[in-house]
Amino acid sequence: MRFKYYKSGASMKKTLIILMALGLLSACNNSGNGELTGVRNRPVYISEDPYGMLHIPMGSYHMGTGDEDVPYALVHQSKAVSVQAFYMDETEITNNEYRQFVEWVRDSLAHCFLGRALDEADNEHLLKYDRGENEGEVIQPQLINWREEIEWDSEDEDYQQALQPLFVKITDGRFYHYRQVELNTQILDYEYWWIDVRNFKGQIEDADGVRDGMGGAYKEHDVQDPKTRFKGLYSNRPTGYNQGKKAFLRREIVNIYPDTLVWVHDFTYSFNDPLTHNYFWHPAYDHYPVVGVSWRQAKAFCHWRTQLRNSWLISQNEWMFENDFRLPNESEWEWSSRGSFSLSPYPWGGPYARNANGCFLGNFKPGRGNYIDDGGFHTVIVGHYAPNDFGLYDMSGNVSEWCEDAFDESSMNFAHDLNMQYSYSALESDPIVKKRKVVRGGSWKDVGYYMKTYARSYEYQDTGKAYVGFRCVQTFLGRQKGDNMSSASNVY
Repeated sequence: MRFKYYKSGASMKKTLIILMALGLLSACNNSGNGELTGVRNRPVYISEDPYGMLHIPMGSYHMGTGDEDVPYALVHQSKAVSVQAFYMDETEITNNEYRQFVEWVRDSLAHCFLGRALDEADNEHLLKYDRGENEGEVIQPQLINWREEIEWDSEDEDYQQALQPLFVKITDGRFYHYRQVELNTQILDYEYWWIDVRNFKGQIEDADGVRDGMGGAYKEHDVQDPKTRFKGLYSNRPTGYNQGKKAFLRREIVNIYPDTLVWVHDFTYSFNDPLTHNYFWHPAYDHYPVVGVSWRQAKAFCHWRTQLRNSWLISQNEWMFENDFRLPNESEWEWSSRGSFSLSPYPWGGPYARNANGCFLGNFKPGRGNYIDDGGFHTVIVGHYAPNDFGLYDMSGNVSEWCEDAFDESSMNFAHDLNMQYSYSALESDPIVKKRKVVRGGSWKDVGYYMKTYARSYEYQDTGKAYVGFRCVQTFLGRQKGDNMSSASNVY
C-alpha cells in the first residue's frame, strides 16, 4: 500500500530540516563529539576454557622434522609452519563420552516416535504453542521438548508400539525387554547441515544475468559479448555471506553407532569376540578411547558437540556463540604432540620410547610383538601414561587419531604454511583415493616408528578401525590467552 502526503513546499522543507536535525543529533550521540569511537555498549567477551580441554598456544615450528623414514614411504618432509592458538581435548574421546552422543540420537528418535504416535493432548514430547490461537498445537516445524521424560519401562501398549522401531524384534515377535543390547542401531542416523565456506554452490544474480557461482561465464548471454564476457577468476566470487548462507549449506546423514565388529574384522584368525559385545557398552571400558568410529562419524560428533554447547548458551540468554568444535588439522595435531619441544621425536621428548628406569612411555607394539611389555594388551584407559609438556595425554600410542586433513603424499609441497591444512570433502561418487584421511600418533598395534611426532598414515573416511579414535579442538577466540606472547611461540 502506498501513502501520499499533500503538503506545501514550505511545510515539506520544514519537515526535512527537522528530520535532518534529529539525524545529526542521533549521529552525535553515537559517535562521541563527532569522533570515530566505534560502536558503544558492546559486550565484553571473556574466554572460558571448555570443559576437558587445554589451551594450546600459538607457535611456529618445523613440521615433519624427524629421523629416518623407516618404511621409505616418502610421505613427510620438513616445512616451517605457523599455528594459531586453540583448545584441544586433554584425552581422546572415551566410550562414555561418545555414548552420550548415541543416547542423544536415540532419545531424539524416541521423542519423535512418541510425539507423533500418541494422542497430542496426552503427551508433551513435542513442543506446543503456549499462547495465541494455536495454543496446544504442535509447533511447526516440529521441535523436541527435552524436558519430557521417556518412560522406557512403560507397560502401556500404545507407548511400547511407538517405541518399537528403536529395538530389534525377538524371533517369536514379542518384545521381551527394552535393553540397550537390543537397540536397533541401524536407524541411529544423525542428520545435520554445515556451512562449506570453501565451496560456493549457489547462483549469483546481477543486473545483466545469472552466473553459475563458481567463476563461470553468464548463462543467458553470449560469452563473446564485451558486456557479459567473463572478467576474471574471482570476478563473481561471493564476499562474506552476501548471497545468503543457503548457498554454502551441505547436508549430511550419518549413522553414528560405532562399528563394534572391528575387533574381528581388523584381525584375521584372532580371538577378539568378547570385545565386540563389551568394549563399547560395558562400564569396565567407560574410560577407554572409543574405536570403530569413522572420520565421518567423528565429524558428526563434533557438530553435535557444538550444538549441545550452543543450546546451553541460548538457555543462559547468551548470544555470543563460541567457535565450533572440530577435528584438528594435521599441523595443529603435530604442534600439540611435540608439546613445545619442537624438535623432539616423541611427545615426551626423546630420544627413546622408554624412561631411565626402562619403563615404556606409551602403549604400542614393542619389539617383535610383545604387546603386554608396555603395560597394556590392546587399548588402555585414557591418561594412563604421563602427559606431554602441554598437558595432553596419549598423543602417541593407545589409538591413532583422525585429523581433518585429506591424505596426500605431497601435501607438504602445496599446502600453505599458515595454519597448514589440506581439506577435501569427498563425495560418494569420488574415487577411493580421494577418501583417504590423515591419522596420526600410532596405536596399540603399531610399531615404535608410528609413535613419532612426525609419522603420517591414513585410513578411509567411511571406515572405522579398532585402533583409530579421535579428539576435538576449538579455535581460540583472539590472538593469545591473556594477550601475552607464549614462551612456546617462535620455537625452532
